[in-house]
Amino acid sequence: MTGSQQDPKQSPSRTNGIGKRTRLAPSVKYQVFVEVLTGQSTQGETAEKYGVNRMTVNAVCKTAKQGALDALAGTSTVGRPGKSPEAIELEAAHKEIERLRATVTEQAVALHLHQGKSLWG
Repeated sequence: MTGSQQDPKQSPSRTNGIGKRTRLAPSVKYQVFVEVLTGQSTQGETAEKYGVNRMTVNAVCKTAKQGALDALAGTSTVGRPGKSPEAIELEAAHKEIERLRATVTEQAVALHLHQGKSLWG
């Protein structure tokens, strides 16, 4: 093979740095997802175009699909202004603590009433 020829099995974007990880920006991942979703190109074609393997394209598509489903189901925390995932988790923990506190109080009152009846009965 001469210096100007390339192996036809390798895409031009992969000739320098074979084996190096290609990181895609979120906007590029979205474009990858849209191209595959709309049928503009196959996963293999998209992978070659962006210099990644098909497993990466598949993972991007699965992640995008799950993110969309979560958002539509209202379970996604992305996009909620002013609340980080940690703040949402902390708020849920405080609610659980209050629920448990109320349960313990209720059980303590019931136990006190039960013991009181047996002492006076």
